[in-house]
Amino acid sequence: MNHYRALKRLHEELMDITKDPPSMCSAGPVDDDMFTWMGAVMGHEDSPYEGGVFSLSIRFPRNYPFKPPQIYFITPIYHPNINKRGNICLDILKSQWSPALTISKVLLSISSILCDPNPNDALVPSIGRMYLKDRDAYNIRARAWTRKYAM
Repeated sequence: MNHYRALKRLHEELMDITKDPPSMCSAGPVDDDMFTWMGAVMGHEDSPYEGGVFSLSIRFPRNYPFKPPQIYFITPIYHPNINKRGNICLDILKSQWSPALTISKVLLSISSILCDPNPNDALVPSIGRMYLKDRDAYNIRARAWTRKYAM
């Protein structure tokens, strides 16, 4: 039964995100599978990710929205809160998940960590240290990765 509730919720969220997409983000189902979506987050101006388009894999559990979607970056990105497998260190995808959250709100949160990383809770400690100690070197490397993988 939860499966049907999840499908209904996903159809509602798809209508919402299509009608009123979040800034710099997009998402939708892959083929006809409502539980498997692709998403994209655009890099913000005045960030080392400017001009980049970063693809995301989004998988919804059968008991969504009571459990969070599994989201990871497909496009490689140089960021303290995103590792080389694309895993994202974001509390709302884990312990702070709430059924009140929608995929639009989650995409906005992912977009905002691109502009405002949390180097003190880095998934990749070496990148977090570089961000804190040598921001210029961090920006140069993040820009290079953006040009190489996301443009």
